[in-house]
Amino acid sequence: MCLGIPGKVVEIIDVNQHRAIADVDGVRREINVGLVLGDAGGLEVGEWVLIHVGFAMSKIDEEEAERTLSFIKELGSVYDDEIDEFRQETPL
Repeated sequence: MCLGIPGKVVEIIDVNQHRAIADVDGVRREINVGLVLGDAGGLEVGEWVLIHVGFAMSKIDEEEAERTLSFIKELGSVYDDEIDEFRQETPL
């Protein structure tokens, strides 16, 4: 199962190439932020995004991120599998 998982943007690598670093449950990975850069206010370090297959699909606030993470963690192994897959992607 593929889930959209909340991640916190910790670094903008290259705005022109739509690249940023997100932290998902302590794991940092490069993501594509092209889909959210055009949102009102752009995208800044410290903001939360919903990540699916390496792409930030939408911006979310911290409260929504916490609710989503809590719900996904209740799914148990589904969440663990997603985080394991995220960890196994090419490290930074």
